[in-house]
Amino acid sequence: MDEKFLKLSNLFKEEKYDELILFIQSSFKDKSSQILNLLGVARLFNSKDKVSLILALSDFKQGYLKEKTTNFGLEALINFINTAVDLYILQSPAEDVINDSSIFLNQTNELFEEAEICFGYNEKLVSAIIRVYQNQGNLNKTLFYLKKQFEKNDLNLSRFSSWIFFNNYKKSWTQADFLKYSKLFADKIENFTSNNPIELNKKKNSKIRIGFLSSEILKKHSITYFLETIFKNCNRDKFEIYLYLDNYLEDENTNEFKILAKKSINVSNLKDIEAFNLIREDNIDIMFDITGMTSLNRVSLFKNRLAPKQISWLGYCNTSGLDNMDYLIADRNLIYEEEENNYSEKIIYLPNIWNCHSGLNFERSESDAPCLKEKNITFGSFNNFNKINERVIYVWSQILQKVKNSKLILKSSLKMNRSYLKKEFNKYGVIDSIIFLEKRKLESHYNLYKQIDIALDTFPYNGVTTTFEAISMGVPVITMKGYNFNSRCGESIIKNLGMDSLIANDEEDYISKTINMTVDKNKLSETRKTIFNTSYQTPLFDTKKFSSDFFDILGKI
Repeated sequence: MDEKFLKLSNLFKEEKYDELILFIQSSFKDKSSQILNLLGVARLFNSKDKVSLILALSDFKQGYLKEKTTNFGLEALINFINTAVDLYILQSPAEDVINDSSIFLNQTNELFEEAEICFGYNEKLVSAIIRVYQNQGNLNKTLFYLKKQFEKNDLNLSRFSSWIFFNNYKKSWTQADFLKYSKLFADKIENFTSNNPIELNKKKNSKIRIGFLSSEILKKHSITYFLETIFKNCNRDKFEIYLYLDNYLEDENTNEFKILAKKSINVSNLKDIEAFNLIREDNIDIMFDITGMTSLNRVSLFKNRLAPKQISWLGYCNTSGLDNMDYLIADRNLIYEEEENNYSEKIIYLPNIWNCHSGLNFERSESDAPCLKEKNITFGSFNNFNKINERVIYVWSQILQKVKNSKLILKSSLKMNRSYLKKEFNKYGVIDSIIFLEKRKLESHYNLYKQIDIALDTFPYNGVTTTFEAISMGVPVITMKGYNFNSRCGESIIKNLGMDSLIANDEEDYISKTINMTVDKNKLSETRKTIFNTSYQTPLFDTKKFSSDFFDILGKI
């Protein structure tokens, strides 16, 4: 081996990245793709700060451009794409507006398309570009390449669950498809038989032990407002709550739930079999999965059965496909009896609604419809941008075109590049009517609803927390009927509000109902007052009644 390359190898093995970087810069005047790639990797291993990421991006890009047709060039491009995503994620929402993280992210598209022509399908390259499309909100390409990986049998469990989850954002699958692919996903999950799993304990407890596993109990995550209803209204003479946290970080919100539990433990650093045995040792009677197919899931634990009874609720509004997931909690607005065979679980029907919001954590104040003062209509949607697919964009654009001088305020709960959305809205000539806002502190976020006359629900993936929030602040929400649990959430919420006139049958009806609401501004303002004054007397916020129904069912189980 050449003496210089031997030194490079030794410095890398010894993790002396500072020395490695200096040595490359001083000893290699004309750097090859291989050396540029090594330089970029060394920068990343040395530090993950913004400056290092940007320098590494420059190295990786040069490495690819020098050798576009070699494996070294391909490796450099894969590193460039992944690092561009890492830089974008690192930036705060406010920084996203003024720095070049979005530019690097957008550069990846053209480079990927060029490399795909040269190299054809490459699993690592495709996996990298999927991360880009997800952060750009390009749902069509995300699903296209996830499907391609499925066809190549290259989907690992994480991307397989993402593929299933992301299909909820479009109406390209039937509910039978969700069941089919969820079962295929379940078949790929490891069985713990060879890993010394603890036997399921059949010993009867003095109180019914209920376990909850979640990765989202922190930072006032939307799920916490519904879970709080149960934790605060639990009959502790009959039930005991065990909380298993799967989030690496904890905060004040996490602590609020830990205090309400009989026992809590963080399993995020445990391997699956370790977490599995730990939970089995607690002899839980009923175990809840409130994560499902969402990003940080531990579905394997439920496949191998943590408790005699297992229930899917709250976090994922669709089937798990698991034979060992015994129940799925819903209501009769969400799943019809003749559709039950398209869900692997037995359906538990709550009397009114499948969940209940614990209410806002500050005193609400009533406000007039903004249109009375502004003389124009302001629409709004605070759903994450993944839910805004091409049909949603088309329908919303039709509304903006037909309601003169109207505006649409958009704010995503997840950080996402806006360039794709802007491009899609621009096709219909309404981009000047769109206002993009950044994520805000909670009270400031809630007060934004005072700037909105009518909230527009997404479809087929409806808003849930955002719809409860809008209603809580008195804002009417236009939603659309769906075809399965996930796409009927808005319908169930609005029916329980007692305002069925806000539920559209299809896209044409959605446009018509929305436009008709804008004609009489005084009537719109009265609707707003009615929602504000009556919503907390409906099943949407009746935490006592909901909890009573919820625990009655658990007792029967």
